[in-house]
Order: sequence, then structure tokens, then C-alpha cells
Amino acid sequence: MTASYKELSRQIGAKLKEFGKSMPETMQGFNQMSKATHADGALTAKTKELMAMAIGIAARCQGCLAFHAQACVRLGVSRAEFEEMLQVAVYMGGGPSLMTAAEAMIAFEECGGEKAA
Repeated sequence: MTASYKELSRQIGAKLKEFGKSMPETMQGFNQMSKATHADGALTAKTKELMAMAIGIAARCQGCLAFHAQACVRLGVSRAEFEEMLQVAVYMGGGPSLMTAAEAMIAFEECGGEKAA
């Protein structure tokens, strides 16, 4: 586990900015896909963000936890919603996802999720 998910997102964000200069077409394509994917449609942006966090947990991606925790907080995800998403992630990913789910809750709380209840 990282010491701070906020710091991790800052560090990764700085690298991604560098990538924007060294591989602009790739980053533009990724950013365009992200923007299109997260728009409200048949599923709300909040639902899609919870799905992204669940996949990040199953993939054991700490950077994903950092960025998606911030997005969940920004979109007003409640602790109850976050916990239900954790249940699905653990169901789909087993024991290793249970450990990463605990890290995801730490990230959510660190980012002020439901005022870090």
C-alpha cells in the first residue's frame, strides 16, 4: 500500500503530463476515450465511476484506486454505495481483491469520501 493516495495521484499525474508531451497522440486518444466513457448515458457517470473502481480493485492497480477514489468523492458516492461496489469487486476478484478493497476504502476516506465517516 502506498503511504498517500493523494500523493500517488499527484506523482502519476505529473508523469501523465510528461507523456502528453512525449506521446501526445496516445494521451489524446486515451483522454478522448475517458471523456466519452464517463459521460452520462444509459448509466450515470457515478455508476460508471464505481465500475471503474471495481475493475481497478480486481486489477490491483494502486494508481487506479487513487484517481477513482477522488472521482467517486467528486461525484458524491456515498459510503454505502462504495461498500456495495467493494462487495462486487471482492466477489469477482477473490481474496487478493479483498486486500485491495481495504486499500480502496483507505483511498476513499483519504479523499474525504462521505466526510471520511
